[in-house]
Amino acid sequence: MPQLVTSATRIPVPGGKTIDEHIGAVNTGHDHVSIAHMVAPAGWTEPAQAPEFEEHTLVLRGTLLVDHDGGRLEVHAGEAVIAFPGEVVRYSTGDEGAEYVAVCLPAFRPERAHRVED
Repeated sequence: MPQLVTSATRIPVPGGKTIDEHIGAVNTGHDHVSIAHMVAPAGWTEPAQAPEFEEHTLVLRGTLLVDHDGGRLEVHAGEAVIAFPGEVVRYSTGDEGAEYVAVCLPAFRPERAHRVED
């Protein structure tokens, strides 16, 4: 029988970004996938990471900036990006911020992100 997920769990993060996890380790106990809706303000950035998971990101509004070893991608509304396990990436936004949905395989867990602190 299908499982209806009627609400998300807000994951606290610094910098004014909101993460609402609909499916994943926190909200539904799923370890093999996570799906989260995120809103990041203008000028937001987070530490680089070399995650164990594959991350698929669909930008709904604004522009998500993805720094990687080969340069920078600008992912605009209606576009998507895939970051593969072990790749060092750093997400940020430009002047307009961004709203996006991220799907992680396996599910996002902080210990799987391998964040690189500045």
